Amino acid sequence: MKLTVKGEPREVAATTGFDLIQELGLHPQGTVVERNLEIVELAAYGETILAAGDVLELVRIVGGG
Repeated sequence: MKLTVKGEPREVAATTGFDLIQELGLHPQGTVVERNLEIVELAAYGETILAAGDVLELVRIVGGG
């Protein structure tokens, strides 16, 4: 399915937010997902069904000190 991820058109096999994070090799606990200008709660990643044309922003949280 075709999505826009971080401003770039992308063909993915993922059908949920959780699947997409895994497909991209990211860790769910450290990734914030915005789908069509709405933040997706971490608990809802697996329930968030992606649709062709969705626009997603993924932000990785990095800690340090």
